[in-house]
Amino acid sequence: MKIGARALGNDQYRFTVWAPLLDDVKLHIIAPKKEVYDMQKDNAGYWHVSVDSVTPDTQYQYRLGGEKNRPDPASNLQPDVHGPSGVIDHSAFVWTDTEWQGVPLEAMIIYELHVGTFTEESNFAAIIDRLDELTELGINAIELMPVSQFPGSRNWGYDGVYPFAVQNSYGGPAGLKALVNECHSRGIAVILDVVYNHLGPEGNYLADFGPYFTDKYRTPWGDAINFDDAHSPGVRNYFIQNAMYWAEIFHIDALRLDAVHAIYDFGGKHFLQELKEAAEQLSRPFYLIAESDLNDTRLLRPRSHGGYALDGQWSDDFHHAVHALLTGEKDGYYLDFGNVDHLAISLQETFVYSWKYSPFRKRYHGNSAVDLAGSRFVICTQNHDQVGNRMLGERLAQLVDFQTEKLAAGMLLLAPYVPLIFMGQEYGETAPFLYFVSHSDKDLIEAVRKGRQKEFAHFKWDQEPPDPQSAETFQRSILQWHRKENGTHQILYQLYQELIKLRSENAVLKTLRKDLQTITFTDNAIVQERSLGKEKALILYNFAAEPVDLDVNVEGMYKKILDSSDQKWQGPGSTLPESITNQTNIQCPSLCFALFMLEETL
Repeated sequence: MKIGARALGNDQYRFTVWAPLLDDVKLHIIAPKKEVYDMQKDNAGYWHVSVDSVTPDTQYQYRLGGEKNRPDPASNLQPDVHGPSGVIDHSAFVWTDTEWQGVPLEAMIIYELHVGTFTEESNFAAIIDRLDELTELGINAIELMPVSQFPGSRNWGYDGVYPFAVQNSYGGPAGLKALVNECHSRGIAVILDVVYNHLGPEGNYLADFGPYFTDKYRTPWGDAINFDDAHSPGVRNYFIQNAMYWAEIFHIDALRLDAVHAIYDFGGKHFLQELKEAAEQLSRPFYLIAESDLNDTRLLRPRSHGGYALDGQWSDDFHHAVHALLTGEKDGYYLDFGNVDHLAISLQETFVYSWKYSPFRKRYHGNSAVDLAGSRFVICTQNHDQVGNRMLGERLAQLVDFQTEKLAAGMLLLAPYVPLIFMGQEYGETAPFLYFVSHSDKDLIEAVRKGRQKEFAHFKWDQEPPDPQSAETFQRSILQWHRKENGTHQILYQLYQELIKLRSENAVLKTLRKDLQTITFTDNAIVQERSLGKEKALILYNFAAEPVDLDVNVEGMYKKILDSSDQKWQGPGSTLPESITNQTNIQCPSLCFALFMLEETL
């Protein structure tokens, strides 16, 4: 069932809202003139009415049970989360991407960004102005943090309360369409982060319409969304229609599904499976990529094997293994990581914890992903959660030295997985990414402050987090683009650019198969050999603060292609040979990585 206000042509709109337990729902047109329309209820609990002579400035609400005036839960235009909804004729936008074929998931170089802090202007139009720079870097997919309407103008986006309305301060629906259209013209796919596990606390009126929530389960945000209790079909339809809305109306290429472990559904067909089945009915590829902390491959397994058949999922274990190894941090969930073998396992098997005992969780965790291709997993060394959920929002550039930053870049882009770069990391941005909101309720603001303090309970950070409500907290998080033009920032940017180019052009490096590699490791280093037929790549990593001796056993002659310790990359100068032949003992410089390619078979 299509929901919301839909243009039928000739200024006629069809208004549909789900309110199965109510006996009276009326449509109130508030502007440009006041009118009231009775709505008719069908057997599934949907109320309908068609209205003529609807103009672009029409504003409306629903009157529920003769008492409450509420915005449309499927509002397409909602500048004020407490005010009236607006209508949109989506056919008015002229698309020019009819030849767009998309980017295969396995070929994506993803760039995650927050619309508000990506530029000083904090809107979609300003992102368009920087698309050429992203193309020059080698990015072919951007992932937007949630853009659904939230209170005020500052928010990460996970407090959205109108999933169908694009944030007005970012540029609204027209701004998002223009951004997607421009991305496609440059060969860039657009992934949208969506939240189907909760809604924000301010402006959330869903419960007034029907049983959108259930107290059968509890989430970190309160009652769970009702995906499997009484009247759940209307709830499931609400979110499935939302996903189709982004695909069909905004030409979005993929969705990143936030924290699916908080989507509770114990019915015979999980909501995620139903969502994937709906996506398969579209006329073009529309990828669904889940975020989950369960290390559960059921998300990806085919339906014939009891899975949901999603296209991909994030793998936090890679991030945690890299971060703990490079920073030495052992607080919170980093307690489970910190050794070279953790990183080696993540390269070989994806999940470090595949039904192994987790000291942090104090239980066994995860299941095996060893047989699943690396193209099904998105990895990162930084993202909005791992940076923004630190007390002071420090990026990796603030926690490690320059040589280590380069090492992290090599690990990310030479691994057999889909890489995600968090905005600014490509040039070592040092501005923090802090948590910020702009609520209007004083009690809610104080609750958010206390919630942030509680969130750090597992970490030994004894400072107070910056005030989320403060405009200064938001301003401090805006990228300082001028930094990438100078010094080590410029060198790091060029290194990312070179790594992405190598990965995109080299058949071995862009083949994301874990089974086509061999990995050996010591306490301080990893030797990785990747292959595709007769083509082979050899990658050396040294995580120690001093040089290490490595026994390298290869067949043939390998030529050095890239060495992060070279002076070209502002390293101390390489001690590695220009080529490696057969069994060799070599000294690998401290905190470096090096890539060799097979040049000839001997």
